[in-house]
Amino acid sequence: MPMTATTVLTAHALLLDMDGTLVNSDAVVERCWRRWADRHGLDGDEVMKVVHGRQGHASMAVLLPDRPMEQNHADNARMLAEETADMDGVVEVPGAAAFLASLAGLPHALVTSADVALSTARMAAAGLPLPELRITAECVGASKPDPEGFLKAAADLGVEPGDCVVFEDSGAGIAAGRAAGMRVIGVGPRAGLHRPDALVRDLTQVRVKATPEGEIRLHIG
Repeated sequence: MPMTATTVLTAHALLLDMDGTLVNSDAVVERCWRRWADRHGLDGDEVMKVVHGRQGHASMAVLLPDRPMEQNHADNARMLAEETADMDGVVEVPGAAAFLASLAGLPHALVTSADVALSTARMAAAGLPLPELRITAECVGASKPDPEGFLKAAADLGVEPGDCVVFEDSGAGIAAGRAAGMRVIGVGPRAGLHRPDALVRDLTQVRVKATPEGEIRLHIG
């Protein structure tokens, strides 16, 4: 049940999704995937219900279940190049820059379904610094909603999964965080459909404080 009013959560590490959580890339995602839908004779609205949070080839496997995966991987490579070349309308989610600045020196990681090139380009386009630890598409064998990326980030930080808090906007990402045994803060309206542990409109509603004991205290709301 999403928490309301001001909620306080304590963690030892924060794991952050990128698209929809730190960076608003909805405009380019819509452009690229609706073009893809047209090329394959699929309904654009139905496609957009699937693609958020997943790696492209995983979305394609859901949408074209009879197509060989090697075709999905090849198509995904083209899609990534198309998305990386299009930064029009990519901006920070409100509060993202201040939120990341408040995490300086605290254990945190970016856990994204984008690859290195796309995540680097989108964070730069939004004017945001890249966290030191980044788990990108190249780092995992399975896309969200599989928990692999979040579990890898926790292991790399040396933090138990149950001591991590995930920030996510998509159903696939929230499912991945939950499957990893982590608490999930949902960001934005998409997240509210998937019952995160807490829900914020954007990152202006999150305040971070480090405790003397080395914990991260999150004031939400």
